[in-house]
Amino acid sequence: MKIALVSPYDYAYTGGVNIHISRLQENFTRMGHEVKIIAPSSKPQETQKNGDVIVFGRPVPIHASGSVVRSPVSPGLVFSSGIRDMLRRERFDVIHIHEPLMPTLATAVLHHASQELTVGTFHASRSRSWGYSFWKPICLNRWFNKLDGRIAVSSTAMEFVSRYFPSDYTIIPNGIDLPHFSRQVTPLERFCDGKLNILFVGRMEKRKGFKYLLGAYEKVKRELPQCRLIVVGPQDRSYEKYQRLAVKRNLKDVVFTGYVSYEELPRYYKSADIFCSPATCWESFGLVLLEAMAAGKPTVASDIAGYAAVVNDGVDGLLVKPRDEKALAGTILQLLQDGSLRERMGEMGKIKAGDYSWEKVAQQVMDYYQELLKGRSGVISEEISTASQGSAFLGSAR
Repeated sequence: MKIALVSPYDYAYTGGVNIHISRLQENFTRMGHEVKIIAPSSKPQETQKNGDVIVFGRPVPIHASGSVVRSPVSPGLVFSSGIRDMLRRERFDVIHIHEPLMPTLATAVLHHASQELTVGTFHASRSRSWGYSFWKPICLNRWFNKLDGRIAVSSTAMEFVSRYFPSDYTIIPNGIDLPHFSRQVTPLERFCDGKLNILFVGRMEKRKGFKYLLGAYEKVKRELPQCRLIVVGPQDRSYEKYQRLAVKRNLKDVVFTGYVSYEELPRYYKSADIFCSPATCWESFGLVLLEAMAAGKPTVASDIAGYAAVVNDGVDGLLVKPRDEKALAGTILQLLQDGSLRERMGEMGKIKAGDYSWEKVAQQVMDYYQELLKGRSGVISEEISTASQGSAFLGSAR
């Protein structure tokens, strides 16, 4: 089978959707399929060194939903003869578009798709979408109806997109690189001094709720001086703001590491005693929670829909009311002060993470393709049969 995986986001940057696509490509290729990725890139020459990536569009930073996405916005892509000609030349069996209604590359590929099986995966969860509301009657309805299959990565993502585009969706979650995060690595020596380590991994965007963790840590530190907060994330304005805030509050043992490579990240999880993600909203799936679970670490997370779908409260982690520093501090203290609880939850987390290996997720996606293709063949066979019967009737009428 020849498969196209389409990303609307800058493939020169590592992000959740692009990681998802690259892991599907790896696993589909391992299954014996031919797979190409279609994506925009701010570094096209570097991106195209991988001969399996076809680049269309130059992305620009777009501020949306408390985050920054990098995607092309030129309307010309929708009417690009280059995309049309590429699809005719490649003759894909399946075109799988991630965030298929995201302008403009995703919608351009969907616009030009014709005979291929088209599948869309919806990743996002937000409170609302003015773009969906405004463009739905103008063009999005038409493109949405071109999809033969629709996947959502979680019930939260499905509920969000269903508000604007009611339809049948199949939930297939994100996967995690289980061997990478569960492998035996040595913890970082500088964090092995007897202090209990709380780990945060992520961007410092407002919706990630880091300010509530910093406030909660201040309370925890007073009760349990032998603890430390390790903060892993890219250095941007928010990062620098929280660094200054920690200094202003005279908070001890707050370690801002800056960006940490994917290869090195498992050692940070290994160094942690608990993992904490206090996001306030718009998390469709708790990927970082599963990474921590794969490493055998108990989690403390906000009780929001995307996280509650991953964490079984009281079994493999603890959920806490979002934006509540006092409740967050109390929950962190409860876990830090109970070693047997941490160990038990860590072991249960490992079991949970095993259900989200990329091998299992990729197989679910492949099974979904096969189901759609089988249904499509049945429809085509029925149409041919009906046409044949009609011809026979006309023949006898003559």
